[in-house]
Amino acid sequence: MKGRNIIGMLLIAMLGSILGIAIYASFVKPKTVVVQSSAPTPVVNTRLLPSGVPEADFRMAAEKAVHAVVHVKTISTVKGYRYETPFDWFFGEPRSYRQQQTGFGSGVIISPDGYIVTNNHVIDGSDEIEVTLNDSRVIKAELVGKDPQTDVAVIRIKEKNLQYLEFGNSNELQVGDWVLAVGNPFDLQSTVTAGIVSAKGRGLDIIGNNRNPYRSQQEQSRIKEGIESFIQTDAAVNPGNSGGALVNLRGELVGINTAIASQTGVYMGYSFAVPVSIAKKVVDDLIEFGEVQRAGLGIIGGTVTAKEAETNNLKVNQGVLVTDLTKGGGAQAAGLKTGDVIVAVDDHRITSMAELQEQIGQHRAGDQVIVIVNRNGNERQFKVALKPLDTNAPTLGASETWDYLGVELEELSEKELQKINQLSDKLTFRSAVRVVKIKDGKFKSAGVPEGFIITHINRAEVAQPEDVVQLINRINGGVFIEGVTANGRYDYYTFKK
Repeated sequence: MKGRNIIGMLLIAMLGSILGIAIYASFVKPKTVVVQSSAPTPVVNTRLLPSGVPEADFRMAAEKAVHAVVHVKTISTVKGYRYETPFDWFFGEPRSYRQQQTGFGSGVIISPDGYIVTNNHVIDGSDEIEVTLNDSRVIKAELVGKDPQTDVAVIRIKEKNLQYLEFGNSNELQVGDWVLAVGNPFDLQSTVTAGIVSAKGRGLDIIGNNRNPYRSQQEQSRIKEGIESFIQTDAAVNPGNSGGALVNLRGELVGINTAIASQTGVYMGYSFAVPVSIAKKVVDDLIEFGEVQRAGLGIIGGTVTAKEAETNNLKVNQGVLVTDLTKGGGAQAAGLKTGDVIVAVDDHRITSMAELQEQIGQHRAGDQVIVIVNRNGNERQFKVALKPLDTNAPTLGASETWDYLGVELEELSEKELQKINQLSDKLTFRSAVRVVKIKDGKFKSAGVPEGFIITHINRAEVAQPEDVVQLINRINGGVFIEGVTANGRYDYYTFKK
């Protein structure tokens, strides 16, 4: 009997031990997972994008992009001068000669039948364009069209079934998003770098201001107001990357790499790309019409600054301040007024002129946009019908200014400008306008004669008649008009506003 009790106690103890071990294994002891690996596994951010692509996986986007990005080589003929003999050096004049100059850049295939988008500055002034594909085929390309105002151009090669990039939506990009820059820096083919979007809507005032030796004076003056709303990234971009692709992690084209911020000519931390929100519309127009069908809102203005907000007693510190309206333009017809601050277009908030240009640049004449303005502290909404952009159209303020000045002006031709420079003993003038007619007004009271050639207003260059009005409208106080007479003699006139 006693032996049975001992056996029973032992069984109870064994069952308790087994139960204790089971409870410890299930609830107390941490679970371990054994992973067989020949090397340490890197930590990867696996947050998924809406498409299901891992955020930190660059491989798919890189694979798509490298096959669609091409190397662009250009050959241009440039004119130079040199002394051929010692006699010419001392007694003669330099003789002109022509030589070939080679340039390099990148481009992005955007259709299977060979359309390629690149930068205007890559192909501008070129006589021949040659494209090298990622598989090393070298093919002659033809120019389809170019747009200096956005620094976008389209070329084409006669090939079929090419790998290409689809346009993405640069409006969806947010600061902090990963992007890849693909191009041919330093003439190295198919280079991929990664970075994040550092900023959007950057206006650098570089398009049109880098004077091209192949561009005529008239063309230069017409494009001096570039359309800029760059995507800023910290992806490494260097000379040769111009015209290459900026892609998102889905492998979609979201920008055309255009410029770097540098004091040395090489990458120093920031690069800039034309967003496809601007480039796509330009590309479509160039392919369909050979030129850009640009729409205009019908306003003159600028980014609101702290000083302007204080000076004009604005109730908002971000947006675009309307300083003038195009006569008969869409904004005037819709009811916008001088002093309004544009704060939104459709569903997009506007904090700068660059962002306004980006939004309007996506549209064509005839399209309607919803413009929200801040007027005396209250937001008001207007439906504006966009009209064809006419940079020479008179503005309400300009019409009043022309009457106030009492002058008719005309732009000088390049040949006339060269003649004046030969006659003048002063510095060479790059641009000027001629006084055609003087009527009652400030010019007459200042003594400005008909035929006088205006080169500067308060030290600022004048390239076309509209510059005179815009410059004088910005001046508070004295107006200093510089120029030359018909025989090249320097002279100046002044008046007080």
